[in-house]
Amino acid sequence: MLEALRASVKASGGPANGGFDTNEWAAVVDRTGIVCAVAFSGPTMDAQWPGSRLVAAEKANTANGLSVDQMALSTGNLYAPVQAGGPLFGLENTNPPNQAVVFAGDPSAFGTPDDPLLGAPIGGVVAFGGGLALYDDTGIVGGLGISGDSSCADHNVAWRVRRALGLDKVPAGINPLAKDAIVYDLDPGGKSASGWGHPKCAGTEADVAAELGAGVGGALPK
Repeated sequence: MLEALRASVKASGGPANGGFDTNEWAAVVDRTGIVCAVAFSGPTMDAQWPGSRLVAAEKANTANGLSVDQMALSTGNLYAPVQAGGPLFGLENTNPPNQAVVFAGDPSAFGTPDDPLLGAPIGGVVAFGGGLALYDDTGIVGGLGISGDSSCADHNVAWRVRRALGLDKVPAGINPLAKDAIVYDLDPGGKSASGWGHPKCAGTEADVAAELGAGVGGALPK
């Protein structure tokens, strides 16, 4: 995963992703929600936002936990439905992070093969871009989370990393054209035409997403 992450982040030699182009954290959980990989793209642990380690792991948990063999939901698909009045309002409170591991261990081991998150369920729910379910030819096998840039850029990096890992065999999603792509369809009042929308961030992330096939810009096809 480390090579795929570094090749997908501009600060470590990869392409631009439309946001700040900072270094990133990545985490993978298996189908049971156990953390099985944690990595960072920069030269040292603090070369990317330290707080993003846990955010990445919780994004991975969210995408895995809300996707099945027949349909994937990315964390970017959850922004609109968790807002007040939405059908998933309160979702973030349903699956709290595992406090026994959140702050455990020696920080010098974070992002290494001895990361204290490894082998433990992280829990947590995140409702903005950067988390994708992982699929091989047999079906869903886990989830990937990326954090350390804007949430929109995190989604783009996750899309690149998942593709590089060959775990992008997504069968379907809320968008029949782009599957679990992020949907940029919020109006000025914050209403999503599809019900699964995400705000645009301040950079060119939406343009990059369109180039990658990782995002769509309007209402979903009927």
